[in-house]
Amino acid sequence: MKHKNIIKRHLQNSIVQRLFKGKVIVLLGARQVGKTTLVEEILSNLEHSIIKLNGDEADVRELLANTTSTRLRAIIGKNKIVFIDEAQRISNIGLTLKLMCDNLPDIQVIATGSSSFELTAKINEPLTGRKYKFNLFGLSYLEMVEHHGLLTENRLLEHRLIFGLYPEIITHPGEERDLLKLLSESYLYKDLLLLEEVTKPILFEKILKALALQLGSEVSFNELSRLTGANHQTVEKYIALLEKAFVIYRLPAFSKNVRNEIRKGKKFYFYDNGIRNAIINNFQLPGQRTDMGPLWENFLISERLKTLSLYNLDGESYFWRTTQQQEIDYIEESHQLLTAWEFKWSNKARGKIPKTFSRAYPEAQCSVVTPENFMDFLTSGIDM
Repeated sequence: MKHKNIIKRHLQNSIVQRLFKGKVIVLLGARQVGKTTLVEEILSNLEHSIIKLNGDEADVRELLANTTSTRLRAIIGKNKIVFIDEAQRISNIGLTLKLMCDNLPDIQVIATGSSSFELTAKINEPLTGRKYKFNLFGLSYLEMVEHHGLLTENRLLEHRLIFGLYPEIITHPGEERDLLKLLSESYLYKDLLLLEEVTKPILFEKILKALALQLGSEVSFNELSRLTGANHQTVEKYIALLEKAFVIYRLPAFSKNVRNEIRKGKKFYFYDNGIRNAIINNFQLPGQRTDMGPLWENFLISERLKTLSLYNLDGESYFWRTTQQQEIDYIEESHQLLTAWEFKWSNKARGKIPKTFSRAYPEAQCSVVTPENFMDFLTSGIDM
């Protein structure tokens, strides 16, 4: 049965085009970003017989762990599509998927996983050359523009900056605060807290809150260690886990020509503004906030990273800063093309590109991004 008024995901067509090409389709992403909904929407448009298996169920885990090709044939029967949800919960899932791919060439296997670190570690070696891998994020602003139209989404811009773009947040207006708290306190870290590596959940939350409060600022692991009381290695390990779980991502420093450029700096941003605001429990409206600059920055960079991923655009992302505190919010390098953007939440604010940067990189294209022109930034490089 087809879903009514479903928000079309950009990945849908890309996945459909790769069905029945002799490879396993792997869809990765944080919990609650809509992986299951996307797969079910794709399957609803197909006439093939389907078997659905969920790795959260104990009997399914037992059935698929350490199995054989003969047993798999019996499990699958005459079905043409096998959909394995929460595949990372199944022991030796990579070998099981390899057996399906090698021994059942007429079957299309689709596997979803809510944590890249577990699933990719389990599937990369067994599925070398046997998989198409996709990353799914929360809804992108461009997907919402396609769904609602540009006028409506521009009117909702401030709402998106505060509450983000998780599908459940979009589809349950009025419940944003409660849903984001639930999401940030349980679903988001469920996989992480199941890992033996996360032995101190309270410390884990302290590090996350510290990152949320330092949004838009350069982050020092030594400083985080001091703030949280954890050693440097623990801080680094927990941050790496948060990156692999699609909660945060790092933006490295750009450095090539200028002697006093920061070379090893890093900033951390959240894939979703709503999650960040839930972590610090601040859902105040833009006019009442003191952090609109960092929120605007987080929104723009995360949406741009979604664009790069969804449209398969080549581009390495950075920020730029010198020891004299000259700074550029976002730099993208692609095919020898260098583009620099400065972000300003106020349309009246004047953004300037530092002369030190302009002199060192005269070939760079430089722009200021405001609420009036940000769609140009998000769609840069796309053939619209």
